[in-house]
Amino acid sequence: MADTNYLEWPFLEPQHAELARSLDKWATENISQTHGADVDTACRALVRALGTGGWLRYAVAGTAHGGIGEVIDTRAICLIRETLARHSGLADFAFAMQGLGSGAISLHGTPAQRQTYLPRVASGDAIAAFALSEPDAGSDVAAMSCAARIEGDDYVLDGEKTWISNGGIADFYVVFARTAEAAGARGISAFIVDANTPGLEIAERIEVIAPHPLARLRFTNCRIPISQRVGAAGEGFKVAMRTLDVFRTSVAAAALGFARCALDEAFSHATTRRMFSGVLADFQLTQAKLAQMATAIDSAALLTYRAAWQRDQGRNVTREAAMAKMTATENAQQVIDAAVQMFGGLGVVSDQPVERLYREIRALRIYEGATEVQQLIIAREMLRAVGT
Repeated sequence: MADTNYLEWPFLEPQHAELARSLDKWATENISQTHGADVDTACRALVRALGTGGWLRYAVAGTAHGGIGEVIDTRAICLIRETLARHSGLADFAFAMQGLGSGAISLHGTPAQRQTYLPRVASGDAIAAFALSEPDAGSDVAAMSCAARIEGDDYVLDGEKTWISNGGIADFYVVFARTAEAAGARGISAFIVDANTPGLEIAERIEVIAPHPLARLRFTNCRIPISQRVGAAGEGFKVAMRTLDVFRTSVAAAALGFARCALDEAFSHATTRRMFSGVLADFQLTQAKLAQMATAIDSAALLTYRAAWQRDQGRNVTREAAMAKMTATENAQQVIDAAVQMFGGLGVVSDQPVERLYREIRALRIYEGATEVQQLIIAREMLRAVGT
């Protein structure tokens, strides 16, 4: 960890700094930046390693269910994602999806649901997934068409979900479907669907520029007990939004990890790359670029850990999380692009560190609410605050 000054900021407490340092040491000893061609196997191995190392305990709530505390510590989640992202994008993904995939159960699950699923998530023995998006319903959740109808003591699901991270390797999915209690977002419910449930199939595996398990799911007369519903009927949208509120700020933290890694690589390259009887860092253009990169990172980090601190104080952070997510992902894209430029031709060679970062950062500006959606959220919250 080249720059650790941010660990002394007042948003963080001593245990948070110790967590970051301990995880950095563990990741250095246990995680490789390269994972080979079989991304499914690599992801499963990372989940197991994170579980064995005790890090997944931070992703679930309730000490009785394997969690590190009774509630999820947002600052800890952010520090873990930032640290893992500095070491490996896939390791960050593996951790984040355990939290996001089981978050609805931590927040709204029944005691039986929590006891059945959360300990296995925390230990790395079960892989979780969050199934919200559809081919025609991404940011517009109210356009959801996947439906669940009651038949006797069961719900029967029909429809599709897409862009589902951990799709194809998950042991269970938290699925959101229309149950028609009301129009729009108020008629959606959440369900836990085990991967081996008849009627659930992996319709398509999706390949993306930063490889990780991703799939389109299809539900055809998929029957699940009413007891698998998470939260009350018709409250699935609230369940989804509360889950995303916990983890949206951590997307900003992952972007910070990628950006810090890029700055470290750029700084090392600039101070060792021989050029015109000196090194690249001797040029004022290089120095100016390094300064811009460092400032972009710190400005994003301040927004990120402000939002995380506020949430841990029990405050609503819809606006603050949107600001952090937007700024951190956009700034990280600029920082990484600058690093690639500084490396010259080597920056676009496959599997070089800055080339991997260039591919890994792009999706963060889209998932869990694209930058444009974050702008709408920020403006909406501003207008709401003044009663417009």
